[in-house]
Amino acid sequence: MTSLNEQQGGQPQGDPTLPGTPFEPEGDVEGLRAGKSSRLGDQIFRGLSVGAGVLVSVIIALIAVFLLAQAIPSLAKNTANFFTYQGEWITTGTELKFGIPQLFYATVVVSVIALILAMPISLGISIFLTEYAPKRLVGPITYTVDLLAAVPSIVYGLWGILVLGPALVPVNEWLVGNLGFLPFFQQPTQVANMSTGGTLLTGGIVLAVMILPIITAVTREVFIQTPKGHREAALALGATKWEVVRVAVLPFGFSGYISGSMLGLGRALGETMALLLIISTAGPMDFNLMESGETFATKIANNAAEFDSPAKTGAYISAGLTLFVLTFVVNAAARAVVTRKK
Repeated sequence: MTSLNEQQGGQPQGDPTLPGTPFEPEGDVEGLRAGKSSRLGDQIFRGLSVGAGVLVSVIIALIAVFLLAQAIPSLAKNTANFFTYQGEWITTGTELKFGIPQLFYATVVVSVIALILAMPISLGISIFLTEYAPKRLVGPITYTVDLLAAVPSIVYGLWGILVLGPALVPVNEWLVGNLGFLPFFQQPTQVANMSTGGTLLTGGIVLAVMILPIITAVTREVFIQTPKGHREAALALGATKWEVVRVAVLPFGFSGYISGSMLGLGRALGETMALLLIISTAGPMDFNLMESGETFATKIANNAAEFDSPAKTGAYISAGLTLFVLTFVVNAAARAVVTRKK
């Protein structure tokens, strides 16, 4: 029996209730068009993402090439050992003498002091905000901590040398008088350090305040992402609030905590203006926190106005190249720690 549509010369329509008959829903065409549009959007987004990643890699590579091109000619003329020479830099004439041990020492010391002070404080703030703080206090405290990141470096430097440094003078004197048997708190060779407070310790404290909001923000956001099931499982087993933090929150957020700390360390390693106002004179490498010192960044900034020849410019750029490599080493070490923890 033929249908009315076949009698009128039309094409047979599929009936979904009859086996073997073709059936094409009316929405299939629209679905295919939407699928093609979606795939096109995915391709565009993928292309933009890959392009952004490649662009960043290319920029970093170009920076490395520039640093190498500027530093190699001066390094070739350097008559001293770049990694062991601790004397005064000689960057004029045909024979150059310069080295990085003192710069490396001061940079690492102030950065380590900053991490030692900032990491536990940031961890405590993050745990308090995510686990213990009342909701009405979370917002104001978070905004206050985040505002520290908006303060310009020069303001931190002025605060460090005009306020914090003089305030630490009695503390420094007490440390030297009572803990002078330790290598960290001995009488400095530069007497002015004791009267102004312009010491490596002061510089480290200022850096700790500067990197505190970075570490806290990253750590807090990671702790918030702790799966609710992990918390509930710990509570179901009778865990206290602190035990929940210890067995659920901290293990989950450890990698984020380390990542935030490394971001803060990168800020500390490259900080210039604040440290330029606090510590800007070379000091001995004796682990005495009462001494002053020059970091890679402050050394370059102190002498930028004298870049009047390619040889001199290349000598100081070689210090920048070392700092560039140092940041890569630190990031690689941090990634290794995170990977091992996982």
